[in-house]
Amino acid sequence: MEQDHKMDKRLKISEIAARTQLSVSTVSRVLAGKANTSEKARNKVLECARELGVMDGMAAGRLLLNSLVVFAPQRAFDERSDIFYYRVIQNVSKGLTAYEVRLRYCALEELDSDAQLFLARMNEAETQAAILLGIDDPHIHDLAVDVGKPCVLINCRDQRMRLPAVSPDHRAIGELAADYLFSMGHRDVMTVLCLRRYTMELRLAGIRDAWQTHNLKFNDKRDLLVSPSFSAKEAEQRVSEWLANTPDKALPTAFLVGGDFMAAGVISALQKRGLRVPQDVSVMSIDGFNLAEIQDVPLTAVHVPRDELGTEAVHMLQQRLVRPNAPIGTLLLNGTLTVRESVRRIRPGKRRTAVEREGLYDA
Repeated sequence: MEQDHKMDKRLKISEIAARTQLSVSTVSRVLAGKANTSEKARNKVLECARELGVMDGMAAGRLLLNSLVVFAPQRAFDERSDIFYYRVIQNVSKGLTAYEVRLRYCALEELDSDAQLFLARMNEAETQAAILLGIDDPHIHDLAVDVGKPCVLINCRDQRMRLPAVSPDHRAIGELAADYLFSMGHRDVMTVLCLRRYTMELRLAGIRDAWQTHNLKFNDKRDLLVSPSFSAKEAEQRVSEWLANTPDKALPTAFLVGGDFMAAGVISALQKRGLRVPQDVSVMSIDGFNLAEIQDVPLTAVHVPRDELGTEAVHMLQQRLVRPNAPIGTLLLNGTLTVRESVRRIRPGKRRTAVEREGLYDA
């Protein structure tokens, strides 16, 4: 295997040299990070190396294990039950394709997890490392530390700060979304969230931060609707009930919604009230899959990193294997603002004005 690896490396260097018409020694110096090469040669080599996938191999190096177990809630293994976690797991698998690693799975509840099942899997001789996806049970985190095998958390946290983790920066993502609405002139914003996990509470905290930054006071009774789930149906029902008891003059100029499916329910409720999106009311979402259109309305949203979580967790696990005594921390991934057509700019002093499209954040 070692000999094959060296041979493959030589072949890549020769191929890059042939493609760039540079010498093998020049290519070798660039890939080794040496300073005695021209900027032009360096750029040519690096561009070619990226095309050939050499850079990925250099960044990833080797994963010093042969078997990995992913623990996650049962719904994570069914695309229809939880597409977000399902795709995260897919990208853990994708991140392992360059290595000869056997990937196994085990379903655990988020809280009140089966500790005996966890220990049984962790103590198996073939289990060399683990990834915990969305497991909030602190007892499981304690056991993971006690077992002592490399373990990385995805979208959850060890409150005692002993296990490395990668997660979306939920608080900053919430703040980004609310700040965008404020930048578009909105001041009367209704937030619709499902607060099932602490991650949603973090997003709400970020939304509150944005209100405070803009010298606005967030009032839970006035500015927050809590939906029991992330489904379109329950969001529509919750918003419809609220609309039925709210006169037109008290309607917000925008809804900030914690999920694309929920946003579909909100838009449906607004349309049944005779309100157009975005001409009468703007709607913005925070989600990981960013549906292109809802009810024929291209949806403005903050995209929560999803596919990147699995890939980064594999890299983080690799770093733990190479540097087991390195400092432990949490990698927080930024969200991405996607501007489409469901949010309109409104003029100061105007509540609902179908004027110019979102120009401030357009790429």
